[in-house]
Amino acid sequence: MVSITVAGIQATPAFLDRDATIGIVIDQVAQAAEAGARVIVFPEAFVPGYPDWVWRTKPFQDGEADWYGRLSKAAIAVPSDGTQRIGEAARQAQAYVVVGVHELADGEHTIYNSLLFFGPSGDLLGKHRKLMPTGGERLVWGMGDGSGLRTYATDYGRLGGLICWENYMPLARAALYGEGIDIYVAPTWDNSDQWVPTLQHIAKEGRCYVIGASPFLRGSDIPGDIPGRDDLYGQDEDLLSRGTTAIVAPDGTILAGPLVGEAGIVLAEIETAAPMAAKQAFDPNGHYARPDVFQLLVNRTARRAVTYVRDDSDASSVTAGDHQPAE
Repeated sequence: MVSITVAGIQATPAFLDRDATIGIVIDQVAQAAEAGARVIVFPEAFVPGYPDWVWRTKPFQDGEADWYGRLSKAAIAVPSDGTQRIGEAARQAQAYVVVGVHELADGEHTIYNSLLFFGPSGDLLGKHRKLMPTGGERLVWGMGDGSGLRTYATDYGRLGGLICWENYMPLARAALYGEGIDIYVAPTWDNSDQWVPTLQHIAKEGRCYVIGASPFLRGSDIPGDIPGRDDLYGQDEDLLSRGTTAIVAPDGTILAGPLVGEAGIVLAEIETAAPMAAKQAFDPNGHYARPDVFQLLVNRTARRAVTYVRDDSDASSVTAGDHQPAE
């Protein structure tokens, strides 16, 4: 039985400022690590902030503010100097760090809602792109594929997760249960009264720890120099995200949080053997699975719009993966 501390970060990004928000990530990782955290989870699309304007503007009518244009310039390439900075913070903290980002895809002009997993070595273990953007989010993000629908072996069990309302997709959850997930992360923008019970359901269904992380963001946190900003946002009283960050045990018990109405770091101590013990009564990937009745096929093939076949001597050709978007 090994006990470790895990953390959910409920912070405020430097909205639409990639480098400044990465600085906030680095600072928050250091603070959580000082408190003993070995797994540290940030909210959905934290770098450089959730695109709340999609719920407040008319489709494709950003006006002179050009919200999408600003976001595309602030999105992050993977890998890049930005990811290296976050990886170095994870290495210094000797922690697993999970961060939600806007990813500008290699060779594309499409932005993805991505979850990046870093190890205590500082290496990027992998990434997951949100499979299905919700409602107005489709004006900003492309759809991910199954290539990142996986878990990662850590010193404390298998780590993985889904983004926001992906957690309402039963088959996506089942894909993670199928790998025996122990620590399940659920970064989100959802700060409704129903969200924390969702985390509790997932924990008890999957017999895993769940770390939910959401941001704290007010209208006053939206930069005042954006044209038309005052037409969409108020000040402190305009609460875009009140936060719902919480940590839940494999039996559905809330260990810490939910933190509501302020920024902060939510910490809890977990026992690494608890998920295995909880599966004695209910194992969604074992004796309760009934594969003779139900089967799930997960396609992990990375989907590309264009694949080039070339002669190796043709150095002038460009293939997927050759182009690195600038930051």
